[in-house]
Amino acid sequence: MNLVSIFWNLVIESAPWLLIGYLLAGIIKQVIPNSWVEKQLAKPGFVSVLKGALIGAPMPLCSCGVIPTALAVRKAGASKGATASFLVATPETGVDSISFSYAVLGPIFAIARPISALLSAVIAGVLVNSLDKESFEEETVAEASSCCHSKLAVGVENIPLSQKLIDAAKYGYGRMISDTAKWLVIGLVAATIITAVVPQSFFLRWGDGLLAMIIMVLIGLPMYICATASTPVAAGLLFAGVSPGAALVFMLTGPATNIATMGVIKEQLGSRSLIAYLIGVIATAVICGLILNEFYATFGWSLQLSMMEHGESHPLWRQLAAVLLAALVARVWIQPLLGPKVATDESTEKPELTA
Repeated sequence: MNLVSIFWNLVIESAPWLLIGYLLAGIIKQVIPNSWVEKQLAKPGFVSVLKGALIGAPMPLCSCGVIPTALAVRKAGASKGATASFLVATPETGVDSISFSYAVLGPIFAIARPISALLSAVIAGVLVNSLDKESFEEETVAEASSCCHSKLAVGVENIPLSQKLIDAAKYGYGRMISDTAKWLVIGLVAATIITAVVPQSFFLRWGDGLLAMIIMVLIGLPMYICATASTPVAAGLLFAGVSPGAALVFMLTGPATNIATMGVIKEQLGSRSLIAYLIGVIATAVICGLILNEFYATFGWSLQLSMMEHGESHPLWRQLAAVLLAALVARVWIQPLLGPKVATDESTEKPELTA
């Protein structure tokens, strides 16, 4: 099967789940205002770290989009640990990447990925708070939170439900696709090349234990890739012989440890927080990877790489979903060439604090 056929097969398999995920991301954007996020995290201690992970996990933000939001959360009074926890959980997983993981890698990865991301976020946040302690002035925190809340709440609460649904679709199929289109295409192309060119035994030389996971850490550490785009790459790695645990390590470290994020953490939280952040993310990813490998071996689970199945014709509705997704992604590059950019999402997006 040639590269074009493999690529289109990947698009057809992933399109329905991506479209569902993008819509859910838009709905979450409408349901969870940034003001509420900032208010919840503007308290010191373990509770705010846990909240940072739980709130960040479903948030529709990729590796680039999470940075200004996390900075706003920090300026609103969130602890370093809560900010770090939010920075880990948000890009490592999300409703779009979970649904995509289910379609591409099967239900085991769809469950293991968000659980591992939450653990990674909490541990990173706790380590940051422990290794880089800071003093909190409760009045300052409360004042900052109240100030931010008042600025963000104006004009948001009285939007009709029908308009919120429209705005959700515009955000999901507009801003979210715009933010992830480039990396999604890169991920699909990388998966296509790995599937077509790399022999299945290529990665077996590294084994399926700790060494393979360290290799995945080194690959994912500097890489700028969002959770959704890392999914087809992980599928290609699995197809080429990487163990499930090693693929999970790549999906956790890639989105959370890119160079841009590490630079922001060093500048805003300090070097000690950056070291604690990296230790938390990498150590948790490796431990979760080893546990996942053990589960696969103990229970005899088999890989479910839906995107690697060829030979059968796809239902018409899947092909139509693929055409729709391709059109939405193509619009990201075509629209600027046709004239001034139409504000499809900026006007509907809730006001946000900027760093």
